[in-house]
Amino acid sequence: MNPIVLIPARMAATRLPNKPLADIGGVPMIVRVLRQAEAAGAGPVAVAAGDQEIVEAVQAAGGRAVLTDPDLPSGSDRIRAALEALDPDGRHDAVINLQGDMPFVDPAVVAACAGVLRDVPACDVATVVAPESSPADRANADVVKAVLALPEGARQGRALYFTRSTLYGDAPIWRHIGIYGYRREALIRFTELPPSPLERREKLEQLRGLEAGMQLWAAVLDEAPISVDTPADLEEARAAAR
Repeated sequence: MNPIVLIPARMAATRLPNKPLADIGGVPMIVRVLRQAEAAGAGPVAVAAGDQEIVEAVQAAGGRAVLTDPDLPSGSDRIRAALEALDPDGRHDAVINLQGDMPFVDPAVVAACAGVLRDVPACDVATVVAPESSPADRANADVVKAVLALPEGARQGRALYFTRSTLYGDAPIWRHIGIYGYRREALIRFTELPPSPLERREKLEQLRGLEAGMQLWAAVLDEAPISVDTPADLEEARAAAR
């Protein structure tokens, strides 16, 4: 397997505009994510940017970036466009899609996602999950829950469903973390599919793949990485960088 790590980023985030360039301890957030991805050693790393300002910030830090159409509808469409621009000959047979709002993501998380594709030949799309941070996660629609076929003690399992709805019972609740690993042919197939009924209902893009019969598998993390989605999250990230 010969993966490449791509980080989609655009300036027009609804809850936190311009967040890829948000300063965290003197470093733009997108550059922090880039450095963590490089440290994972999973493959070459590049930013799939929706705006020229992001390209310039990444290049100023010595990183690699490619400008993509700002009107692309999703991060998966953006990484496909970047992949085709950076690797038209198809040397990379897998793509890790790392979100650009995880400035302190442990490099081991990226490696774990790539490891699922390596370990599970039947897996089309890999992702990661983490335990719930509190019982309140179960009823929080902003916390996406993954339902896994996970044998006791296993660290990888097949995803059966993803939902924003409340899950009940004594079994662990797995929070889905938005990091994906695609086999190249799976990424192409996924981006050519129309949005599915369950995807539209739950507003969760990954359900498109499940409805199309693709196998999604998840690696289990010990804890979720910090994600910056709001001004309050940004302040917490800045405090953590001090």
